[in-house]
Amino acid sequence: MTSGTRLAVWGDPIGHSRSPAIHSAAYRVLGLDWQYDRRRVDEHAFADALDERDATWRGLSLTMPLKEVAHAAADEVDRHAALTGAVNTLLLGDRLQGFNTDVGGIVDAFAHAGVDEVRRVRILGAGATAASALVSVGELGAESVEVRARRPEAVQRLQRIAAELGVRVTAAPFGAPADDVDATIATLPSGTVLDASVSAPLSASGGVLFEAAYAPWPSALAAGWTSAPVISGFEMLLYQAVRQIRIFLYGDQDQPLPEEDVIVAVMRSASMED
Repeated sequence: MTSGTRLAVWGDPIGHSRSPAIHSAAYRVLGLDWQYDRRRVDEHAFADALDERDATWRGLSLTMPLKEVAHAAADEVDRHAALTGAVNTLLLGDRLQGFNTDVGGIVDAFAHAGVDEVRRVRILGAGATAASALVSVGELGAESVEVRARRPEAVQRLQRIAAELGVRVTAAPFGAPADDVDATIATLPSGTVLDASVSAPLSASGGVLFEAAYAPWPSALAAGWTSAPVISGFEMLLYQAVRQIRIFLYGDQDQPLPEEDVIVAVMRSASMED
């Protein structure tokens, strides 16, 4: 399996992706002759692109807008994918195995920043990334999560997920009074700028900020954050990629790579060079 093996990241847009650089760096350290590329694929072209694969293909990383169609295409999914309805990793073979490594990537990003537990959390946004964020803070011990979204009805899906996790989720508009929380996870689109009357109270009461957007960096929210440290979304990108490599190598995202600390450092360096 170490010769002629192909992998790629698919999505639309995809030209900005750092995944080829960080994956390829890891495979070089591991001594694997694996080729990892990028391809622009939207949800309409996904099924045909998947049918084009041959026996040389080992796995796929999926970014927007493919996480839901990948979930539908998978023959089996892991618990995180089942909870969120999103697959960002496909292990290819006779059966398509779907995984969500974003959840673990967020947990690992918090751990790298020295945060192993949170009780009260605020999530900004209610889309696909928010679903992964909710599951991740559930694993970090969250008891209550406030979700601020422009459309309150969008929070209903998160409340259904929360019910399975045993976490209490409440909805609030962006401008509502802000109580103190241990952590804030921002899942808003890159480039979002909140009015100062909204962002200042969030910053003052928000605890550690995990900002999913990382390009450009810092985001407007991260630049104005005053209450606690800020974690860039790049950390999720990095650690979810580590979990993808574990899957492509072992079929298990929880089995560490050999000398994983060294591999993570090389992947981080490769991203800066890309």
